[in-house]
Amino acid sequence: MQTDLQITARNFTLNEGIEAEIRTKVAKLEHLYDRISGCHVVVEGAVGHHHRGGPFDVRINLTVPGGDLSINHQAQDDLAVAIREAFEAARRKLEDHVHRQRGE
Repeated sequence: MQTDLQITARNFTLNEGIEAEIRTKVAKLEHLYDRISGCHVVVEGAVGHHHRGGPFDVRINLTVPGGDLSINHQAQDDLAVAIREAFEAARRKLEDHVHRQRGE
């Protein structure tokens, strides 16, 4: 993985399995576009829900040539669903960026 990756959890602790899933999803984005130079993923649990879980907000900031791409996916009660949907949105936004870069 060449991308400088930061993973931040707020209001709860991410387990190793979730962190590994995030790393896998970032690697898939890198496969789509190998010029990503930075990625910051913030997973935020609701305040006061330390032990019960969601809702979860997932924000992804990608640093790419020509600027930054920001994805904010909000309020999913299931952490896995929130992460999956945020990375799907990131993939779509990255594909749009690639098409713009190529002049399509």
